[in-house]
Amino acid sequence: MSIKMIAIDIDGTLLNSQHQLTDKVKHTLQQKSAEGVKIVLATGRPTIGTHHVVQQLGFNTDDNFIISYNGSLVSSAGSKKTYVKHGLTYDDFLEIEVLSRAIGVHLHFQDQQTMYTCNRDISPYTVHEAFLTRIPLVYRTVEEITPEIDIIKAMFIDHQDVLDAAAKKIPAAFKEKFTTVKSAPFFLEVLNPLASKGNAVRELAGKLNIQPSEIMSLGDNENDLSMIEFAGIGVAMGNGLDSVKEIADKITLSNDEDGVAYAIDKWA
Repeated sequence: MSIKMIAIDIDGTLLNSQHQLTDKVKHTLQQKSAEGVKIVLATGRPTIGTHHVVQQLGFNTDDNFIISYNGSLVSSAGSKKTYVKHGLTYDDFLEIEVLSRAIGVHLHFQDQQTMYTCNRDISPYTVHEAFLTRIPLVYRTVEEITPEIDIIKAMFIDHQDVLDAAAKKIPAAFKEKFTTVKSAPFFLEVLNPLASKGNAVRELAGKLNIQPSEIMSLGDNENDLSMIEFAGIGVAMGNGLDSVKEIADKITLSNDEDGVAYAIDKWA
């Protein structure tokens, strides 16, 4: 069966290690899009952090899609029409913020336009994330965060050893209530329990009448596992984690070797 949708992680997959989109990958995706294949950028980034990639690809149309915030939001790349949304409530924020202090890690969270932190000693990883995704960063006290802020996702962030130690202190009940997934050694994301890249691909495919067997998904990290497992052809990057390679149907070249283009040319 032919591939009708290709879901692609951005960092570590679509972009090389210099955070660049190569001409070979760009032209391969443009050709597939011209053939009618739905191209879906599936990322942990906020939607605003994908706009420059969408523009480079020339995908500012409603024929292509963006899965952002690790599956919490699905929108068209053109009109930004929302197809799927699974955010966090104000009470969720309060619970997550209290836990961050209890386990001793930094925290930031995002709505569709802004990244917030209640940490006076702002984590360098928060600054890194804001710079990488081009989202404005603001400091607010807990009291200044109001129910009117439409929080999409939260992130525990810290040095890898600090974060890994803190993760072991997270209560089982918390993990049952939220989706928690690592998207980088220094990022542990906290999401609505319905939010994951795999669920987002499934929900979007259902709306577009596309079967799992007609989908290719490509990724490199833990937060890509669900969509790689869901797709008819799940592809791990050569630079990906071993856990991703173990569950993938195929393993392509690294992101510094145009691995996305190689996989599409060979298996799509």
